[in-house]
Amino acid sequence: MSKDNTYTIGELANEFDVTSRALRLYEESELLSPKREGTKRIYTERDRVRLRLILRAKRLGWSLAEVKEIFDLYDSSSQGEEAQLKLLLAKLDERRKFLKMQQQDIEFSLEDLENIAANAERALAEIRVGEKQSKAS
Repeated sequence: MSKDNTYTIGELANEFDVTSRALRLYEESELLSPKREGTKRIYTERDRVRLRLILRAKRLGWSLAEVKEIFDLYDSSSQGEEAQLKLLLAKLDERRKFLKMQQQDIEFSLEDLENIAANAERALAEIRVGEKQSKAS
């Protein structure tokens, strides 16, 4: 990091453990807007904060389009903070509902796996008992 809080693509990539290709994708998606010095990208503290938010949103399962929608609302001063927060809360609620459905699906799947395993173990035990009886006869 330089004295004026700017960063190179390599510095941000290393700090956030992402590839420079990912940073270029975020730039193409208009999520980051580095300055240019020739072909060199110069990222500001604003870009660094946005990158942290992008990565957090990705962990939550949001698409880049959804992140852009939130950033665009934030950038437009005409909408105001209330609209920004309402959109954010709506997105969070939508994601929470989706994750809870996934959680329920996973719980059902695990229950099914346990039942199938228990049935297989009983069947295997019956086969072993039958083998022992036929050897004894």
